[in-house]
Amino acid sequence: MKHGKGFWRFVVGSLRIVSRGSVIYWLWLLFLAALILVGAAAYYRQLTHGLILTNMRDQVSWGFYIGNFTFLVGVAAAAIILVIPAYIYHWGPIKEIAVLGELLAVSACVMCALFVMVDIGHPERLWHMIPGLGHLNLPASILAWDVVVLNAYLLLNLVIVTYILFSGFRARRYRSRVVWPLVILSIPMAISIHTVTAFVYSGFPARPFWNTAILAPRFLVSAFCSGPAILLIMLQVLRRTTPLAIKDEAIWKIAELMAYAMGINLFLQAVDFFKEFYSNTEHTLFARYLLFGLGGHQAVVPYAWLSLACGIVAFLLFLVPATRRNWVTLNLGCVLIYAAVYLEKGMCLVIPGMTPDTLGEIYEYAPTAVEWMVSAGIFSVGFLLLTLMTKVAIEISLGRFTIARGNKAGIGVT
Repeated sequence: MKHGKGFWRFVVGSLRIVSRGSVIYWLWLLFLAALILVGAAAYYRQLTHGLILTNMRDQVSWGFYIGNFTFLVGVAAAAIILVIPAYIYHWGPIKEIAVLGELLAVSACVMCALFVMVDIGHPERLWHMIPGLGHLNLPASILAWDVVVLNAYLLLNLVIVTYILFSGFRARRYRSRVVWPLVILSIPMAISIHTVTAFVYSGFPARPFWNTAILAPRFLVSAFCSGPAILLIMLQVLRRTTPLAIKDEAIWKIAELMAYAMGINLFLQAVDFFKEFYSNTEHTLFARYLLFGLGGHQAVVPYAWLSLACGIVAFLLFLVPATRRNWVTLNLGCVLIYAAVYLEKGMCLVIPGMTPDTLGEIYEYAPTAVEWMVSAGIFSVGFLLLTLMTKVAIEISLGRFTIARGNKAGIGVT
C-alpha cells in the first residue's frame, strides 16, 4: 500500500475515532467548546476595543498573557523528562507512554503561540515577521529567536508523533534510524526554547529583577516540575478510563525526577534571594516588592508566599518515597507543584520585574475578566487538542486502530 493513500486512511480513521466516545467524553468536549466560545467572544471584544480592556498599561506592558506563555513554554520543554529515559536509555515503562509527553508538548506549543497572538494589539501585523514578506530581524532580536525555536520545536514534535502513530497504524514498528536523530535533536531544542525565553527576560539591563544569569537554569528546572505534574494526573485519568496499561514504576520514576528538579528549583530561588537581600542595593526594591510590598502596595505578596509554600510542601511530599508512592499525597503534590510553578512564572515573575517602573511609579496590575476569559479559552484549545490526539494514540497503542486486511475502507477500528 502506498504511503500517501495509507496516510489519508490514517487521517480519516482518526476523525472517526474522535467522533465516538462515552457520555463523559462528550460532556468534556462540550465543556471545552463552551470555554473556547467564551474566550473567542472576549477576544473579539479585546480586538475591537483594544488592549485597554486589559489592565496592562505603559508601566506594566506584560501581564497575564505573557505569564501564561512563559509557564507553557516550560510545559512544552518538559517532554524531554520522558524522551531521555525512553529513547536514550530504552526504559520500558516510560517508553510505552513517551508519546503522550510529546503530545503534551505539541498542545503546549500551540497554546504558547495563541497567548503571544492575543497579547499583540494588532495580530494582523504578524506578517511582518514572515521571511520574504517581512523581516524577522535575525540574529539581532531575541524575540525573533524565540519565534524560531518555538515553531521549530512544535514542528519537530509533530513530525515525531505523526511518524510514530502512523507506523503503529500500519502495524509496523517505527524505524529507529528515522526517529533516533529527531529525538536526539528534540533534546537540545527543548532546552533551547526555555533558555531563549529566559534570555528574553534576562536580556533587559533596565529590568534588574530579570537581569540575572541564573534565570535560564531556574526556568529549566521549574519546567521539569510543572510539565510532569500535568502528565502524572493525565496518566492516572487514562488508567481509570481506558484499558491502556500504565505501570506504577513509570509514575513513580517521573515523581522521583520531579523531586530532584523541585529541590534544585528551590535552591536556585534561595540563591537569587540571597543575592538580592544580602547585597541590599537599590535594585533590591523589586524583590522587596515581591515578598513584602512597597509603600502599602502588596498585591503580589500573597502569590509569592503561596508559591513558595506550595513548592516546599510539594518537594517534601515527593522527596519521601512513602508519600511519593501514595496516590493521595502524590496527586496533592502534583497540584501543589503546578500551583507553585504557575505562580512563580506568572504573577511572581512578570509583575515584579516591571514594578516599580523605570520612573519609580508603582502600578498595581491584576488581570481583568477579559484576560481571564481569553486565557480560559486558550487553555481549552490546548486541552481539546491534547484530548483528541491522546484518544487516537491510545487506540493505536491498544492495537484497535490499524490497517485491517480485507477491509475495503482500509481502517480497522473497534
